[in-house]
Amino acid sequence: MNAVLAQAVPAAECEPVPAIAVVLLGTGVVGGAFLKLLNTPAAASLRLVGAANSRRQQTEPVKLAERNLREQLKSTGAQRDDAALLAALDASGAAIKVIVDATASAELAARHAEWLAHGYHVVTANKSLGGGELPGWRTLQAALANGARYGDSATVGAGLPVLSTLRRLRQCGDALLTLEGVFSGSLSYLFNSYDGSRPFSVLLREARERGYTEPDPRADLSGEDVARKLLIIARNAGFALGWDEVQVEGLVPESLRALGTEAFLDRLEELDEPLAARHAEAKARGNVLRFLARLNQRGRARVGLSEVPANHPAARLYGTDNQFALTTTRYHTQPLVIQGPGAGPEVTAQALLGDVLALG
Repeated sequence: MNAVLAQAVPAAECEPVPAIAVVLLGTGVVGGAFLKLLNTPAAASLRLVGAANSRRQQTEPVKLAERNLREQLKSTGAQRDDAALLAALDASGAAIKVIVDATASAELAARHAEWLAHGYHVVTANKSLGGGELPGWRTLQAALANGARYGDSATVGAGLPVLSTLRRLRQCGDALLTLEGVFSGSLSYLFNSYDGSRPFSVLLREARERGYTEPDPRADLSGEDVARKLLIIARNAGFALGWDEVQVEGLVPESLRALGTEAFLDRLEELDEPLAARHAEAKARGNVLRFLARLNQRGRARVGLSEVPANHPAARLYGTDNQFALTTTRYHTQPLVIQGPGAGPEVTAQALLGDVLALG
């Protein structure tokens, strides 16, 4: 009789209540890497209760447990319905309910504050809110007053401990004075490699093939991604900067900005001559080119290509390294430098997982 009763109970009801329930939005490169991490012992306290790409979703426990979930969602699953995903979170019974945004969608980012206000924690690699218009940032800060937490380590430096270090310094009464560095793994790779011996377009195609750039490299070359990171850091340091207060010098000429992705890729060679000229000028002065972000004490911010001497810290970077040099009231004689790999789905996904686990 007991066996018959046990069979009558749905399998989902037999599962223990998870400590942390997670819904994943975005199963692209970073989201896919996050799914792999959920199958490791480090994520034993987490249960995935929903996953979605831009068109389809899955909330069935058996399907969510399959190792090829990312591939399955490309062709199977229910139509995307955020209300159903949130319902799956609510039905989990978990004390800690987390929405992980592994997308770059501005539309989704605009909902972060709403989710936080309803008591869901949000962990994100999406820079569109924290590095977007200033009113959105202020709405986010207001929503955090309700007690929900916002994990944004993955938005800057692919998880390097930049924001956590800055927050710890501020808690101790320190204050950021100036900031300088290389905030883009893709642009770091490109200019660490660019020595004039090969056209810039060749290096760019190689970087794209390796997955270092976005599918449309203009997302990197425009400088807007770096500007978003600069805004996120600056705002966390207490500078209430608006998007229009960051001077951005991108690398995409006006003639290539409105093209479709394929048309742009067909005309990459148009980038070569201007960059070759700037490289030659810098070399003649004993300098190298680096794509830098800078913030000074007066809150003036700039992003763009700069010449730096060969002994400059940014001139000694390797591969996709990011570098953040923070000069503060206490790190004044010499800046506090945080440096390491600044691109890659694995390290970004690890930052997401770290923020989720920190909620426990």
